[in-house]
Amino acid sequence: MRLEPTWRQPVGIFLILALIAIWSVIVVSASSLIAGLPWPVHVVYYLLAGIVWILPLKPLLRWMETGRWRRIE
Repeated sequence: MRLEPTWRQPVGIFLILALIAIWSVIVVSASSLIAGLPWPVHVVYYLLAGIVWILPLKPLLRWMETGRWRRIE
């Protein structure tokens, strides 16, 4: 276990914040497509949008910690 941070950690934090900002703009921009639909459609849309952005985080967090994008088995 490493005790000192590497350059990958601040870069990774910046990438995570950029991912959240870009994803937020995409979700809000696309929300006009469902504006006239019933509220259950809005619930499903925002629920999925709130979960999907997490998917790219696992490889990014792995890279921040190990320097590799994929797990070596």
